[in-house]
Amino acid sequence: MLASYAELAAAFPWFFPAFAFALGACVGSFLNVVIYRVPKDESIVTPGSHCGCGQPIKWQDNIPMLSWLVLRGRARCCGRPFSFRYPFVELLTAVLFAVCWLRFPPAVAVCGWIFLSCLVAATFIDLDHFIIPDVFTIGLGVFGVLLSALVPRLHVAPGEMALVDSLRAGTASLEGLLIGSGLVLWIALVAEAVLKKEAMGFGDVKFVGAIGAFCGWQGAAFAVFGGALVGTVWFAVAFVWQKISGKASPVAPPSENPEGEAVPLAFGAQVPFGPMLAIAGALYFLFFRAWVGAWFAEVGALF
Repeated sequence: MLASYAELAAAFPWFFPAFAFALGACVGSFLNVVIYRVPKDESIVTPGSHCGCGQPIKWQDNIPMLSWLVLRGRARCCGRPFSFRYPFVELLTAVLFAVCWLRFPPAVAVCGWIFLSCLVAATFIDLDHFIIPDVFTIGLGVFGVLLSALVPRLHVAPGEMALVDSLRAGTASLEGLLIGSGLVLWIALVAEAVLKKEAMGFGDVKFVGAIGAFCGWQGAAFAVFGGALVGTVWFAVAFVWQKISGKASPVAPPSENPEGEAVPLAFGAQVPFGPMLAIAGALYFLFFRAWVGAWFAEVGALF
């Protein structure tokens, strides 16, 4: 089996990345359903994909990205427009799957597909509803610990004894879950005491724990502070755009007041932090793990 895989990869080096891209596009199409239905407590299985007018969407009109382009963003049955978000989520997931496959061994890449898919879904649900459902926090965290024990290379280099590797990786995952969520919880409590208002939702606390289950405690810490940096840049760009143009930026994060009412983006407004955490978590998992690990090792050597 391994020989056949290696032979196919050597003969057609584009095959598996292309397959990962196509699979990611299909998963992205499914994530669009998840993003829309999960916050409404609707089944993600039935009914099948359907237009806003109630008509079922035929398979030829449900091909990821391609159908949206062919139909020019409008439903065939009634002509109503489909959001650009649908092909964007499909393309984003496809790219993430391909990059993950190119960077990791197959077993780790498959675990990465699960992790990144959940990050994508949680991001857009949080942008729409200012919530991150427990399935993407508690559920993802528990699943991350189990996957780490089954696929130790998520956290540790392979050693001579598989059982020892599984134990080490599971322990690293559990540490990431507990330390990550604990770190954010303390930040949230201190910020709330200083600001005299809720500074961070408990969903964000659990979400960082889930990221730590896949990325370890270093990845959880990177997600918190990297997410804060991403959020600062995102907020600053959107705010400057708003000031210069007099209109809200088309890519500005949604914002609301403490009463949950939508308000223009401004200092003091509440914005979802989950997308920033997800972006930082994905960057760590795909690109920055070795660099951040080396940095923490250097800092630890100083003490």
